Order: sequence, then structure tokens, then C-alpha cells
Amino acid sequence: MSDVQTAQKLRPSADYFTLRGEVEEFLYDEAEILDTRDFKGWLDLLADDIRYFMPITFNVKFGEHGDKERTRTEKDMSWFNEGKWSLTKRVEQILTGVHWAEEPLSRCTRLVTNVQVTGVRDSEGVEELSARSRLLLYQNRCEYEQTYFAVRRYDKLRRVNGGLKVCERKIILEQTVLLAKNLTVFF
Repeated sequence: MSDVQTAQKLRPSADYFTLRGEVEEFLYDEAEILDTRDFKGWLDLLADDIRYFMPITFNVKFGEHGDKERTRTEKDMSWFNEGKWSLTKRVEQILTGVHWAEEPLSRCTRLVTNVQVTGVRDSEGVEELSARSRLLLYQNRCEYEQTYFAVRRYDKLRRVNGGLKVCERKIILEQTVLLAKNLTVFF
């Protein structure tokens, strides 16, 4: 895309660091909202046309990583391939208090790090930012159930009414076998 500026071009400037600081604060605020179980507040951070995707990862032979290591959006099975409607339904189900996998509710802590702005695009007066980050999510349930999720996230954020909204999130879970009993947390 010719209208995308790469982070490399922005990196030396104060503008890049200002933009990255804004993205970092947004992602930190999002983590706090999720950690405090404000799931409706989290939905407000998502664009109506969000694509929330977590592919399944496979062990593959050397040299086949680019083509076969992960499932593809809309072509293969995935852990998540959701839009705003299904994410809203998941939140509503959790908030009923009778969601078997989230009763009692999980206690979570998210650590967001390695935030980088990788592109800026202006499409018909709407600014979209591409960013990548790392997330370490600790989940505790009941008394002794503990799970750690280490993920890479690739986000597209859209500026809406002066704030940012997530319009695309790709989550790369660094496990080929799901080590958790369920996947009810939001990344």
C-alpha cells in the first residue's frame, strides 16, 4: 500500500513516539478494563466491524512455517474468528452468572509490552494505525487452576471521535496444544 507509512520512517521522530505513547496508553487502559471485568466497557473499545481472530498453530517442518504453521482467516478452523455480535454475545453470557466455564469468574492480570506502531494510513479522512504488541495473561480460577497465555497481537486501530477503537485483532497463541481447560478470556 502506498499510503502506509512504516514505523521505520516514523521511528526517529517525536511524532512516532507520541503516537506510540497514545497506542500504549490505549492498550494499557484496555488491559485494566478487562482485568477489572468491565466487559461492557471493553465492548465500547471495539469498532462495530471488528474482526477478532486467533488462528490455530501447528508444528511443521522447517521451511513450511510461512504457509502451514497457522490456520487462515475464513479458510480454516481457528480458536476465534469473531465479530462484534459474537463478542457481545460472549460478554452477555458471562454476565448472566451461569456461564459454566466462568463461574466463579476468572481473576486475570494482563501485561502488555513491546508495543510498536507499524503503520499509519489515512483512508478517506479516517486514520488507521497498525500496531503490534506482546501480551502475557495470567488467569486464576477456583482455588488452584492457573493458566498463562503468551501471545503476539497484531492490531488495527481506528481513530473515532478523537479516540481509538480496535477494528482488527490477530492473536497468535504460542501453543500448538491448548494448555488451558477453556478459552473464555479476552485477549
